[in-house]
Amino acid sequence: MTHALNIVWNPSEGIDLGFFVIRFYSLMFVIAFGLGWYIMKNIFERENESLEKLDSLFIWIVLSTLIGARLGHVLFYDWEYFRNHLLEIFLPFRFDPKFEFTGYQGLASHGAAIAIVVAMYFFSKEIMKKPMLWILDRIVIPVSSGAVFVRFGNFFNSEIVGNETTSPLGIRFVRDHFTQRDAVNATQLATPKEAYHAIVTDPKFADLLQQVPAKHPTQLYEAFFYIFVFAILFYMYWKTEARQKSGFLFGLFLVLLFTVRFFVEFLKESQGGFEKSLGLLSTGQWLSIPCVLVGLYFVFTAEKPVHI
Repeated sequence: MTHALNIVWNPSEGIDLGFFVIRFYSLMFVIAFGLGWYIMKNIFERENESLEKLDSLFIWIVLSTLIGARLGHVLFYDWEYFRNHLLEIFLPFRFDPKFEFTGYQGLASHGAAIAIVVAMYFFSKEIMKKPMLWILDRIVIPVSSGAVFVRFGNFFNSEIVGNETTSPLGIRFVRDHFTQRDAVNATQLATPKEAYHAIVTDPKFADLLQQVPAKHPTQLYEAFFYIFVFAILFYMYWKTEARQKSGFLFGLFLVLLFTVRFFVEFLKESQGGFEKSLGLLSTGQWLSIPCVLVGLYFVFTAEKPVHI
């Protein structure tokens, strides 16, 4: 008989500097983009490309990732809500039922992937002056490394959690089970920070802690496998001739990353979206299938350029 490790996950929101809090979720994005820039710098140097173009590429990638991920969440997962609250798509606060700062809650990787491809079409045409697949074959390397840190960010935020489990890998996500309002109401403490801390550490609230079930840390599962996706792409670019086959690395990225996503989805709690109307699979799985199919097409049709 197996038992969960009984790990209770209740991290702080970030690093408190007194005058400012560096949120872990935001920090993971900064690391992802920073590491991505460094990886692409080495690629550009190998390809004898101007680093001025790299600076432009960095801006295009950051904007397309954030905009695409936001719109992907809105359209794929929560359109029923946002169609009646259009301003909240673009503004980090809500007006109903009262004015409240919310931040940008909800980012979808499928939306980011689509937006990056669209952005790279214009970037390759207007700035890079190279075929679109040339840049796509190379940016998938830093994108796959960035995916690891995005999932770490989700873990720090206690979001995108898995189903309940008795597996030894199960983790009890306090902030997933209790909303800030629930925690304050249950403990009658002044702030969510105090309430969460009391639930975990104060024996008086042991009954509340016992209500928190162990769930699959699906964010960590994805992050773990994405490390291998990055390692494979990185190795094939630097150590093989795969980079000379136009579209091959891009296709391989789509196949590997979204295959991982497809199978991990079986362990996740529902994220909503259109899965109820289609049935059988989750929204994330339905969106992953075309990504894998497109990836297979590029893998099997990739050819080395003909030099005359």
